[in-house]
Amino acid sequence: MPTLPLNQILQGDCIEILNSLPGNSVDLVFADPPYNLQLQNDLYRPDSSKVDAVTDKWDRFSSFSDYDRFTSEWLRATCRVMKDTGTIWVIGSYHNIFRVGAIMQDLGFWILNDIVWLKTNPMPNFRGVRFTNAHETIIWAQKKKGKRYTFNHRSMKALNDDLQMRSDWVLPLATGGERIKFNGAKAHSTQKPESLLYRVILSSSNAGDVVLDPFFGSGTTGAVAKKLGRNFIGIERDRKYVKVARKRIDAIEESPAGALILPEKRNQPRVPFGSLLEAGLLTPGQSLFLKRDKSVRAVVLSNGHLKCQGQVGSIHALAKSLAGRAVNGWEMWQYKENGKLKTIDELREKIRASKVQGQTFDL
Repeated sequence: MPTLPLNQILQGDCIEILNSLPGNSVDLVFADPPYNLQLQNDLYRPDSSKVDAVTDKWDRFSSFSDYDRFTSEWLRATCRVMKDTGTIWVIGSYHNIFRVGAIMQDLGFWILNDIVWLKTNPMPNFRGVRFTNAHETIIWAQKKKGKRYTFNHRSMKALNDDLQMRSDWVLPLATGGERIKFNGAKAHSTQKPESLLYRVILSSSNAGDVVLDPFFGSGTTGAVAKKLGRNFIGIERDRKYVKVARKRIDAIEESPAGALILPEKRNQPRVPFGSLLEAGLLTPGQSLFLKRDKSVRAVVLSNGHLKCQGQVGSIHALAKSLAGRAVNGWEMWQYKENGKLKTIDELREKIRASKVQGQTFDL
């Protein structure tokens, strides 16, 4: 079986290279495929200066059916190399994203979100015949519906001033010092901002994961992946872009490992409530208190259930019955330690830490 070419840029046709990679090996994919903009004529500003639009040959297709065939082929090849738990992000505009989304669904991908990237500095519509195109759409999908996938909810919330991050991302274009230049001109006509890839990679991968970009371009995915301690695989057919991306990524300094390990609770090992009794962190007969009503007291039974107000059940079932809605029992029940109330989730974290460090409790 071929090995994964980690942290390399592979030059050539993306479909051929994807088909040469080992299957079920990639954790995350970010794809910025050709948009098929269908530009017919040059575009000029009101002062008669020419707009530096996307006129590259790689964005030209003879028909919609030709574009659809290409899209189906690269998505099918990408699906093969993704792990069953993997997810994919595909960015596009109104020119192509609806066609891409339909093909993804036809191939079995399960769409999780569509993200709207709202540009703070979009290019105006100089002809004044349409609304300014001020956004692009990103489809986020998993390979197989129902499989457990990575979503670092708490990290994204922390990135957003402790507010749950929404699906509309207000971010600027890559301009100024961030814009990569080659001989004084734009190195790539559709370079994406690092802030966009930062959210994509931080939200849906973990340190050490493999991030694949089949349309690598100027290397934004690889640059951000390196900063965040992920491995990357880039595929790019244009030798000039490969050279630009390699130079860019080589200049990136890796972040210290201690700043990259951000454990999310949903990705951590499951800890049964009974483990707290087995470890001696709680004892049968001990009282627990409902967080939102300290007058509600439950007794811990020897089998790990709680008894309260004539009801017996798990920490979750009993909390749900008392609260009248679904709740997380780990966060709803508190115990007393040195006269202070603390959530039992703190005890669960002690169990997790002991498993990682090989400790035992001496109580």
